[in-house]
Amino acid sequence: MSTTSEADRLGQVENAISTSSRANDLKITDVRIAVVASNYDYPIIRIDTNQGVYGLGEGRDAGHQENILQFKSMLLGQNPCNVDMIFRAIKKFGNWGREGGGVSGIELALWDLVGKVYGVPCYQFLGGKYRDKVRIYGDTPAPAESSPEAYAAAVRGRKELGLTYIKFDIRPRTFQVDGGTSGQPTKHEYSLGARWRAPGTGEGVKLTDRGIERTVEIVAAIREAAGWDVSLCTDHFGHGYLTAKEVIRLGKALEPFGLAWLEDPMPWWDIEGHKTVTDALATPIAAGEELFLWDGFREWIEKRAVDILHPDLLTSGGMLETKRIADYGERYGIPTALHFAGSPIAFMANVHCAAAIPSFVALEHHGLDMPFWDSLTTGHEPMVDGYVKVPDRPGLGVELNEEAIEANLRTPGTMFLPTDAWNTPKLGFWRPDNRWAE
Repeated sequence: MSTTSEADRLGQVENAISTSSRANDLKITDVRIAVVASNYDYPIIRIDTNQGVYGLGEGRDAGHQENILQFKSMLLGQNPCNVDMIFRAIKKFGNWGREGGGVSGIELALWDLVGKVYGVPCYQFLGGKYRDKVRIYGDTPAPAESSPEAYAAAVRGRKELGLTYIKFDIRPRTFQVDGGTSGQPTKHEYSLGARWRAPGTGEGVKLTDRGIERTVEIVAAIREAAGWDVSLCTDHFGHGYLTAKEVIRLGKALEPFGLAWLEDPMPWWDIEGHKTVTDALATPIAAGEELFLWDGFREWIEKRAVDILHPDLLTSGGMLETKRIADYGERYGIPTALHFAGSPIAFMANVHCAAAIPSFVALEHHGLDMPFWDSLTTGHEPMVDGYVKVPDRPGLGVELNEEAIEANLRTPGTMFLPTDAWNTPKLGFWRPDNRWAE
């Protein structure tokens, strides 16, 4: 007689398969969006099918729902199980940064759907997992007061959450006190697009020895507060506020503190600038959160322009494409950390992806200060001692808590409203009629 318990029976793959879904006959019938208001808004995606099963995804944090909905006419009527075919069709319309969020978020929703149909967790589609728990690194926003004491208190609070990997932000205002810079910011400049200028433009001030000394004082206080058993990394050097030469001067001064990485020291598109900094410093350099697809990372990897790849899978192309990027980086001896600032939906997609990456470092958590963050979904794994368990439930392993979503919408009453205006393909080779034919 069989002694299989009910718990064991329910854990078997065949009992997780959605028997009401027939994969060969599955068709996409709708795409809807709910935008949750947060530190960076979360555009949540729901892809519906003709068999009742749906997939959840998410556009890039602070991205626009139009970047997702522009693909709806291409998705309608397609079998969501043909993930690669759909991805190849839509990826040419994506781009760097948040422009990649539509392509990437749809990829997540498709894999979630396929996983639910077949009763398989998403990491299995990526080749299986290398770990049962994923290490988290906690983002720590710069405190209101740029003092060593304030920074130390902020990082100490992160350590109290159980994190063993902590990132903190060094922003331009950190340098702009007590003679930390020389000169004056240029006046009468238009602000639109200013962030994307060449380093040293606009602000027109230069980092001084006192500015470097002040930063060293802050990082020394952080290291003392965190201890040497915690990995520390830092971000936000102004995204072009500092030139490569200034970053190198600052980076050399911070080398005694054993930082795990300096993040995005140069503008995101500047491969040679990153390589200059990477080659000059002993501290590793991480970058890549704005890069789109394997194609966007290829030259960075081949030139070894960074020490750590840092894709955001809501821009880089979703789970499978990010896995491909990480595997290619590994061939060149470059490990991968994952940038992330979204909801629990995309967070768990990152957990699945991180589980499948051999040379993985850590995954960012940017929602630690959002009081409602954990309530947005059910089924996601909590962080314990700085790690999150990889789920074995089908798909991404999470479901929406619609009450919490409704309570935190950017615009009340807009949760998954009809999107029929996006049903019609864009005019191009497609025409709704042939009115000029004889």
